[in-house]
Amino acid sequence: MCSHYQGIKQEEAYRKVFRADPPAVEGKEDMWPCYQGSFIRRHPHAEVGDDAVPPREALLGQYGLVPHWADDLKLGRSTYNARSETVATKPSFRDAWRHARHCIIPAMAIYEPDWRSGKAAPTRISRADGQPMGIAGLWDQWKSPRGEVVHSFTMLTINADHHPLMNLFHKPTDEKRMVVILEPEQFDDWLQAPASCSMEFLRPFPAESLRVG
Repeated sequence: MCSHYQGIKQEEAYRKVFRADPPAVEGKEDMWPCYQGSFIRRHPHAEVGDDAVPPREALLGQYGLVPHWADDLKLGRSTYNARSETVATKPSFRDAWRHARHCIIPAMAIYEPDWRSGKAAPTRISRADGQPMGIAGLWDQWKSPRGEVVHSFTMLTINADHHPLMNLFHKPTDEKRMVVILEPEQFDDWLQAPASCSMEFLRPFPAESLRVG
């Protein structure tokens, strides 16, 4: 499971790779659960036909999804990843999944623990071509007792037991997991996909297209 990743600071990367303006408020670059970072979603008014409305928007949100019924934001400590096998039924994620609240989490790299030495060694994993990652996720919003609206997001994960690279990480006895990395040409399709098609996007990223270190 991915609890640590490197966000994106370069404004040009938002515009060139993700075709969205960076969020108005800058989030953290070194991201952990419950930190504030950016996510990209389809603009809620993208279909009105107004050229002034961009198709995508980048927002600031908490890393760790918080559904509307949560008591507080601390739930995000355990909802930063959503397993593809249970995302449709787990209470924390099922509304976001059912309503296809798809998002893309921009990242330069993720970090996973390498246990092959017998001790956890944090290991940086990025795209081999040096381009930012677009990680498939879900977003939601929560209203505080004071009426403040807080956005949040989670990364979708799939089994990686047979992935040539990602199966090297985590403890030997643990199930191997990996986040879903999308290619830029998939971004629009993912952001617009109905819930009935969501699972089609949850595929492993080729090992040869990833770089360690």
